[in-house]
Amino acid sequence: MRIALFTDTFPPDVNGVAKTLERWVRYLERRGAECKVFAPQKDESDTLDSLSVERFYSIPFALYPECRFTIPNPLQLSRTFKSFRPSLVHVATPFNLGLLGNRFALKHGIPLVASYHTNFDQYLPFYKIQWIEPILWRYMHWFHQGCRKVYVPSRTTLDYLAAKGFAGLEIWSRGVDTDRFRPHVDKSEVLPKYGVDPAKFVVLYVGRIAGEKNIDVLLDVIGALPDALRRNAHFILAGDGPLFQMLSEQYKGGNISFLGYVEGKALADLYAASDVFLFPSEHETFGNVVLEAMASGTPVVGARAGGVKDIVQHGTTGFLCEPGDIAAYVEAVCLLYEQPELRRAMALSGREYSLRQSWDAIFARLYASYEEVLGGASGVLTGDAQITG
Repeated sequence: MRIALFTDTFPPDVNGVAKTLERWVRYLERRGAECKVFAPQKDESDTLDSLSVERFYSIPFALYPECRFTIPNPLQLSRTFKSFRPSLVHVATPFNLGLLGNRFALKHGIPLVASYHTNFDQYLPFYKIQWIEPILWRYMHWFHQGCRKVYVPSRTTLDYLAAKGFAGLEIWSRGVDTDRFRPHVDKSEVLPKYGVDPAKFVVLYVGRIAGEKNIDVLLDVIGALPDALRRNAHFILAGDGPLFQMLSEQYKGGNISFLGYVEGKALADLYAASDVFLFPSEHETFGNVVLEAMASGTPVVGARAGGVKDIVQHGTTGFLCEPGDIAAYVEAVCLLYEQPELRRAMALSGREYSLRQSWDAIFARLYASYEEVLGGASGVLTGDAQITG
């Protein structure tokens, strides 16, 4: 099996999609598959020596600077594609590189699958370009029409796309590394690194500092909490994004800390050192950070929307609140503050749930789906065939 993966985000990018795709490629390699990743060039050097990654010139995307707008060289891509001779093409983006991957696969009769990672239509109002939504959906239908499978991360996302008329949908869920994300750290060692008193009640958010993540709701919830709770709490936001600079200046010196990107062991320790994970985003196709918090024994207060509502068991591993309902979020945080036993019970339940979300089991199902696509690809080129033209 030889897989060509086209994506607009890949490590060293710091986001759930990039990390998931890296894990998937490493899994494929362990299974004996050959992989070629087509991804944007980054300013940083590529340190993923074990992965075969073909990089293409890119510039920051104006509306989403953390992502790159790729300007691929079609001749370079064509040469690499023909030399590699993939048996299956997986496009993880509908734009730029994904579009070229789509065209190459269909031109050469190679089975094509796609994965859907972002509800772009729900982001449009935050950038005041909602008027292009009908055009976007027409394009998305056109782009995916040649795909044998369209992989989505959650049942909610599957239902959403099915209602839009998409076919061939299949759930490719997400797992969590429960050895890396686990409870029980020494708060007195972790929190002072960020200027936080370990005796405080710590409320954590991890994700982009951007409008589409409903950061305004999070800050409104903090402002609406009872004075006594707010005085005894510290609120940590880990992540970067278009609102980071403005908000970090606005709240400088108070009990709200904007940390920027936090990665690796530092991030895992931060999850485990926190008392509540507050995540009001309404637009998640899955919500990797929610599962990471649960694996770390941190109860979640999240939106009853998107993929988050497929992960959190209301009243058992955390609380789900109606999107934008500030009073409901405040009530949930207050309950967890006032009832340490409830917090501990939810922490245990969340950890137990996360232990059942094995990456290997999830990837094994996706690998079997690949095999199904290849097995049903009548009359298409195999990885040993010659690609010409």
